[in-house]
Amino acid sequence: QVQLVESGGGSVQSGDSLRLSCAASGRTLSSYAVGWFRQAPGKERELVGTISWSGGSTYYADSVKGRFTTSRDNAKNTVYLQMNSLRPEDTAVYYCACAAGRVVIRRTPSEFVCWGQGTQVTVSS
Repeated sequence: QVQLVESGGGSVQSGDSLRLSCAASGRTLSSYAVGWFRQAPGKERELVGTISWSGGSTYYADSVKGRFTTSRDNAKNTVYLQMNSLRPEDTAVYYCACAAGRVVIRRTPSEFVCWGQGTQVTVSS
């Protein structure tokens, strides 16, 4: 079983950048696609982006396309989410999750079998 731990969240100003890390333990993360989700108070969990097991395929929600980039270092068992040009509407708890397979197909929470505990990102104007 894979355990995931996110880090790198914090409070920043609009326009700033943050890099989130998702570190895995227990089993190698290299066989799994990984997704990043976020959930703001009173809102549903939203898929932000995904990355395939090799890093060769990525997906981004329209709301973050061009500003967020996900990458992975399988040797370090870690996946990253680089967030640039942050906006107040990016404020949420961010979660990483491992998919059941090497690529993400349906892009729904049910496709993901392990989750981190989340890290808070707060962007003020």
